[in-house]
Amino acid sequence: MEIKVLGMGCANCNQLEMDVFNVLAEMNVDAEVEKVEDVQKIMSYKVMGMPALVINGKVKVAGRVPKSAEIKRFITEEM
Repeated sequence: MEIKVLGMGCANCNQLEMDVFNVLAEMNVDAEVEKVEDVQKIMSYKVMGMPALVINGKVKVAGRVPKSAEIKRFITEEM
């Protein structure tokens, strides 16, 4: 599973990255997590707000930090 957190390093972006790692540990799921801060790469996902969460190439949420339960659901959907 490939997970990307899109964001420029703001507090919400950092929070989402931390939440993703916490959920993965809680679920005992192995995934490759990448924080994408490059503007060109972020623009390639056509998201208008940050932070954004991309799992297996699909934008799951943008412009807000999802709750842990939502992140779990997104991960489960992609397993």
